[in-house]
Formats: sequence, structure tokens, C-alpha cells
Amino acid sequence: MTLKIYIDGTWYSKEDAKISVFDHGFLYGDGVFEGIRSYDRLVFRFKEHLDRLYESAHTIMLDIPLTKKEMTAAVLTTLKMNKLKDAYVRLIVSRGRGDLGLDPKKCQKASIVIIADKIALYPKELYRTGLELITVPTMRNIPNALSPAIKSLNYLNNIMAKIEAGMGGYDEAIMLNHNGIVAECTGDNIFIIKNKSLHTPPSYVGALKGITRDAIIELAKKHTIACQESILTRHDLYNADEVFLTGTAAEVIPVIKIDERQIGTGKPGSCTTKLMKLFKQLTATDGVRYTI
Repeated sequence: MTLKIYIDGTWYSKEDAKISVFDHGFLYGDGVFEGIRSYDRLVFRFKEHLDRLYESAHTIMLDIPLTKKEMTAAVLTTLKMNKLKDAYVRLIVSRGRGDLGLDPKKCQKASIVIIADKIALYPKELYRTGLELITVPTMRNIPNALSPAIKSLNYLNNIMAKIEAGMGGYDEAIMLNHNGIVAECTGDNIFIIKNKSLHTPPSYVGALKGITRDAIIELAKKHTIACQESILTRHDLYNADEVFLTGTAAEVIPVIKIDERQIGTGKPGSCTTKLMKLFKQLTATDGVRYTI
């Protein structure tokens, strides 16, 4: 079956889905997006994803031409048209077509693209054996220059870090901020467990407030696992009992080595394994249901 992609109210085949070369999302990365997962016909934390999308758009003064109700219907219809029970949805809102100048006022209307497909960020094996990470030279963008709360289309900062990780033979990289504090990975949030307590960097150091990140924090508190946002250095990571990453595409994945330092026992820890199971259970109940 040919993939159907939504562009501004119309569904096109993958081969025919096109945007203008004058779209400021293409020219300048001027826009916002969300990555959303569905599990067995349930869109996980759909409301939270839409809220973040509209908040990001509001901050950059981008008017989304659909209400949240209309956007919900467009996403669900896209999933249904592609007959996807388990999917990854990329929801994009760009500034729209303008001219070659920067001025966003030249863009008359924002453009919406919805892609529903499959995704596998890491090999399944790594969820059982654990991931190895490396710290890279590229720093996280300074929060005062571009708020990490905005999930913008400009991911060059993350892409440069991803390139550096790949050059070293690693699947993922840790990014520090301008003060040498751990911010996040190129596409995932990072957690450590030390003395049975869970810690993750606060957003003000450069970390995105991820939807999966927040879900893990909620699960930890519900199951009496001490949890807090903490300033973390590489020293803290190296000497953690357990480390794991979270993200919409990654879900929850254990980390067993950072910069050639073994983490804990060198195997996924019991707390990480517990949270992975709890998260999987949550994805079956928390979201918006649709039918095919």
C-alpha cells in the first residue's frame, strides 16, 4: 500500500507529496514539529503532544491554521488511511511559503504536514543489552538564545552532535551545555539512578521537556521511586548505578557505557528494567483510541 501523507488538507501518495522550495521551513528551519507514537491503535499522550506543538508555535508567533480538534482529526485520519496500528507520526507546522528573505510576514499562511509511518531508532538487541554513549564536542544551544521548550524544525545543533557520534562509531551522543553541564542526547532525554534515586537534567540547562521524560517521572513518583531534576556532570554519569534514555522514538533504553566508562554492573539495571515495563504498560492505556 502506498503511504498517504497529509499536506494542508489533502492526502498525497509518498511520491507526490511536495512542498514549495520557498517554504520557510525548508529555507530556514522556521517551524515546529512533534514526533508522536501510536500503540495498537492508541495515540500515546496525544493531548500533551498537541499542547506542546501549539505552545511552541505560539512562542515563535506562528499561527496554526487548524484548531486542536481539527488537528486531532487530521492525524487520526492519516493513521486510518495508512491502516497503521503501531506507528510513528511526524506532525510538522512550517511558516509556509514566502520569499528568499527572512521576513516571516512574507509567509501568508502556515503549512501543515502529517506523516504516519514506522520507526525503529535503535536495534531491538540494544534494549536487552544496553547502549554505549560518547560525549561530543558540539555543545547544546544556549537556552537564552533558543528555548529548549521550543521543538523547532532547526535541528542542526543535534545533527552535528549525531555526526560526531557516528564518526566515533556510536549510535547516540551526550551533549553538554556551555557550562559543561549535561543537557541531553541528540534526540533523547537522559536519566541516571544513584542510590535508588532518579535524576534528570532540568530544562533550563538545555534539555527538552520530553513527553516520555515526563511520563517516566510520573511513573517513578507513582511507584515510590525518588525522582528529581538535578544538575548533572559527566562525573555523575560515570558513577551512576544505572543510566537510561527516553524519547518518543527511543521509548526507554538502558545505557551500559559512557566514554568507555562502564555504568554500574555493565548490564541494564533493575530500576531501569522496571521502568521500561511500566512504560510499556502505560502506552496501552494513556492516549486517544482510533479504529482502522
